[in-house]
Amino acid sequence: MFARSLNKIFNQKSQKLTVYQLGNPALREIAQPIADVRDREIQNLIDEMLVTLKESKGVGLAAPQIGRSLQLIIIASHPNERYPNAPQMEPKAMINPKIISSSGQTEKGWEGCLSVPMIRGLVPRDREIEVEYTDRQGDRKVTKLTDFVARIFQHEYDHLEGKVFLDRVENTLDLATEAEYQKLWR
Repeated sequence: MFARSLNKIFNQKSQKLTVYQLGNPALREIAQPIADVRDREIQNLIDEMLVTLKESKGVGLAAPQIGRSLQLIIIASHPNERYPNAPQMEPKAMINPKIISSSGQTEKGWEGCLSVPMIRGLVPRDREIEVEYTDRQGDRKVTKLTDFVARIFQHEYDHLEGKVFLDRVENTLDLATEAEYQKLWR
């Protein structure tokens, strides 16, 4: 599914962008709203973020991670090496997203980040959230997200607020290197 969605984008010669790493000040900025969703630059940015996400083998990406302080995230859950049990979904661009309600039920789960390579952390997140956003066609959407997809959204949404998952880890004992994490789950 993910690969099929990107065929058109690859044909347009969109390129993989550099993902900024922890320590880069761009990751700590508050992202700005996008005024014109249909702007060609925004549409091209979405395409480039989709390519970057696929090439990086991630399940989510926020514009601040590629140095653009804009309220734009991509969520794209799919089973992969890092998240073998992830549900399959079409990649979704979410512009000016907001969490409008949450279940209040939290659960700790392992997270990693393209901007924080080689580290994993147990992060508490709401299991169910209702979100509002604008899609890339300019239509306003409201949807409920649960479990892993809700976790992806909250992780990427944090990037829009200048946060990384390490800011949410409750105890340093909840951190592991990627290699140790893989040993735990094999």
